[in-house]
Amino acid sequence: MSESTPLPYAGIRVVEFTHMVMGPTCGMLLADLGAEVIKVEPIEGDNTRRLLGSGAGFFPTFNRNKKSIALDLKKPEGVEAALRLIATADIVSENFKPGTMKKLGLDYDSLQKLNPRLIYVSHKGFLPGPYDHRTALDEVVQMMGGLAYMTGRAGDPLRAGTSVNDIMGGMFGAIGAMAALRQRELTGKGCEVQSALFENNIFLVAQHMMQFAATGKAADPMPSRISAWGVYDVFTVKDGEQIFLAAVSDKQWSIFCKAFGLEEMLSDPRLKTNNDRVMAREWMMPILRSHLAEHSAAELSAVFEQNELPFAPITKPQDLFDDPHLNATGGLAPIRMNDGSQSKVPLMPFTLGGERPGIRLQPPLLGEHTDALLKEVGYSDAQIAELKSSAVTRSE
Repeated sequence: MSESTPLPYAGIRVVEFTHMVMGPTCGMLLADLGAEVIKVEPIEGDNTRRLLGSGAGFFPTFNRNKKSIALDLKKPEGVEAALRLIATADIVSENFKPGTMKKLGLDYDSLQKLNPRLIYVSHKGFLPGPYDHRTALDEVVQMMGGLAYMTGRAGDPLRAGTSVNDIMGGMFGAIGAMAALRQRELTGKGCEVQSALFENNIFLVAQHMMQFAATGKAADPMPSRISAWGVYDVFTVKDGEQIFLAAVSDKQWSIFCKAFGLEEMLSDPRLKTNNDRVMAREWMMPILRSHLAEHSAAELSAVFEQNELPFAPITKPQDLFDDPHLNATGGLAPIRMNDGSQSKVPLMPFTLGGERPGIRLQPPLLGEHTDALLKEVGYSDAQIAELKSSAVTRSE
C-alpha cells in the first residue's frame, strides 16, 4: 500500500490473549490490514517461542505486525493492567480453554458491561454444544471431522500436511471481527464472535457430505476416489522424478494427445468425452504413464506450459524460498526469526490496490512494547518499576 493510502483497519486496536496458531492467525490478519495488535504474553513468554520440530516456525509466521506486552495474569496487578489496555481496545481476541478468561474476569460477559462497543473474538475447539468441554487440536478435529479419512488411503487416516483448521479457524475469527465492526457501525454495539476448529473442519469437508447427499454414495478417500477428470494424476517419469499433470476438459485432452503423439487415443471412441475417460482410467492410465515415462519432468513442464495445460512439479516447502514467481511478485518478505536470524516469510495471498499488505513490525521480542503501552494507559515510571520488581511485568 502506498504511504498516502491507509490500510483498511488502521486506527483499530486489538488486544489479543493468544498462543499457538489459531488465535495468532486472527491477529496477524487484522495486523497485516493495519490494526494495532497488542499481544499479551505471560512473563515467561508465549510458549510458541520455544517450540521445536513442526512448531519451530509458528511464532515468526503468525506474529508479525504486533506489539508485545508481558503480564502475569495470575496476579491482580497484571489483570488490572490488562483491563486498562482493554479499555482502549476495539477488539479482544483469545484462544484459551473454556472458562480460563472467565476465571480472570476477562470473559465477554464481564468486559461488555464495561464497554458495550467491545468486539470479543473467542477461538475454541468447538462451538457451544455437547462437545464444547473437550480439548481439541487440529489433528483431533481432522480425525473426528472426516478430513483425515478423506486425506489418507483407505484404512489409513492421515492428517493434512499443514495446520489447516487452526489457520482457517483464525481467518474465520478475523472475518467475524470484520463483520462485527461493520455491525457496530450500524448499531453502535459490539458483540461476541466465536470461531471453532471442529466447525471449520466440517466446512472443509462439506463438499464430500454433499457428494453423498447428491449421489447416495459415500465419498472415497482422495487417494482412491473416482476422479472427476480423466487425467488428473502424479506421474513418475525419467530418473524417478515426479510431476502432476492434468487434462480436465475435452479441449485439453485434444491438445494433450496432439502434443505427445497420441492421435490414436484421441480418435478412440471409448475416450471421446471426459466422463468416458473417467470410466476408462483403469486401462487408459497405464498407457499414458508408460508413454510419458521416457520424458523428464522439465520436458513435460515445458510442453504443458507452452500448451496452457495444468501441471505442477512436486515441490518441498523449503524449495519455495527460491521460487521465482514468489520472489518476483513480492510474495515473500524479510522476517526476524526467534533466534534473531533473518529469513523470508509468505505474505497474505491477496493484493490491495495491486500490492500485498506487508510487514510494518517484525515479530516482537518478549515484552518489547511493555513500557510504552503501560505509560500510554496511565502508569508512571515508578509504577512500572514496581510492577517489574514484583514480577508482574517485564520488558526486553
